[in-house]
Amino acid sequence: MSVMLKNLTLAGAAILALGTGAAFAAGEAHTHDVAFSFEGPFGKFDQMQLQRGLQVYTEVCSSCHGLKFVPIRTLADEGGPHLPEEQVRLYAKNFEVWDTQLRDFRTAEITDHYPPSQLPNAPDLSLMAKARAGFHGPYGTGLSQLFNGIGGPEHIVSVLTGYTGETKEQAGATFYENHAFAGGWIAMPPPLAGEDVDFRDGSPNDLESEAQDVAAFLMWAAEPKMMARKEAGLTAVLFLTVLTVLLYLTNKRLWMPIKKKAKQA
Repeated sequence: MSVMLKNLTLAGAAILALGTGAAFAAGEAHTHDVAFSFEGPFGKFDQMQLQRGLQVYTEVCSSCHGLKFVPIRTLADEGGPHLPEEQVRLYAKNFEVWDTQLRDFRTAEITDHYPPSQLPNAPDLSLMAKARAGFHGPYGTGLSQLFNGIGGPEHIVSVLTGYTGETKEQAGATFYENHAFAGGWIAMPPPLAGEDVDFRDGSPNDLESEAQDVAAFLMWAAEPKMMARKEAGLTAVLFLTVLTVLLYLTNKRLWMPIKKKAKQA
């Protein structure tokens, strides 16, 4: 009786494990790695790539998605797109923002933030590159995140390029098959098709290039002080390294006479 109960228990556990694994595999999202210039301790944002990404966002993404946490004036900051201030002033006029004092919309100024998303179900993209994880290591270790980063920009690129062209109708809504999205289906139509914008510097505007450019811009939008943070961290590491060496040499110098007397005794 106990043997039969044990076999039934093992069989049930195996069925449950297989069912869980199959369910997980069915909804598993695939994120491919991208060699961004800002990755690693010495990485930096590519200014021209950020400008191209800004163009993709402005001409394609801004019709639905907002950047409500990003001040428009930061487009002129070093380490970012670094546009001339006068160009940023002219650029701000492309948007309308809600003025609480006027209780009406007005043309945006350089001191304003980007407007929020225009559609109720369209997520704001200000923090998207940090909020979405693309890489997952073994549970509890975080090794993949340590070496590859959290993978937010890679997730954005994978979603933008992961459409298969298949669609389905469900509850009166159209869903689009996408291998990079959890569950395999997404409500957002393909926003990019390649050659959506004409870059002023003549850079490639195929689908993968446009996706990487806008993903890099969204990473800057989420982490505009990334370069300053890396420089501060590197300075701290160098300072602590020098301090450690000095403390070691000081310790050796102070204790050497005492150790010699102890050996002679």
